[in-house]
Amino acid sequence: MSPADDEGPTGVHCRLDELLEARGMTLVRLSEIVGVSVVNLSILKNDRARAIRYSTLAAICRALDCEIGDLLVRAD
Repeated sequence: MSPADDEGPTGVHCRLDELLEARGMTLVRLSEIVGVSVVNLSILKNDRARAIRYSTLAAICRALDCEIGDLLVRAD
């Protein structure tokens, strides 16, 4: 399988669930703050995303007051 293949695990884990819980924030509230749909945030949260825009990543990190490395970690 090539790295660009859209099948199978990405080797990246999104810690969005843990960060939201630690900050007492809901996915709906994060959606309102960053302007990304709850559905798209849920895809990210459940490690089903294949890509994320830098602007979205930056907005999520601003809203959660975290670094990119706090949000996305290697899962291999």
